[in-house]
Amino acid sequence: MDIQIKPIVTEKATAYSEKENCYTFAVSPEANKFQIKDLVEKLYNVRVERVNTASYAGKRKQRYTKSGLIRGQRAAFKKAYVTVAEGQTIDFYSNIK
Repeated sequence: MDIQIKPIVTEKATAYSEKENCYTFAVSPEANKFQIKDLVEKLYNVRVERVNTASYAGKRKQRYTKSGLIRGQRAAFKKAYVTVAEGQTIDFYSNIK
């Protein structure tokens, strides 16, 4: 199983990471806490203390167009809150060229 992980960089998530040393990621809905912990430790070379997760269902969306009503649904996702050890940080911008 291939787990997708993507950092969430918003004002709220950035403030939370600065205050609590806890970083936010969007992960695959089927990923569990142990898999998320292993992946973050390998990718960012930090020691993870704990992982909290929250599952979000896909929202139903509809819009009116000239050709009629178009209905669809956004994909479901899981949000992971990863707390790293004291004194360690994750730099999301280090690999941008």
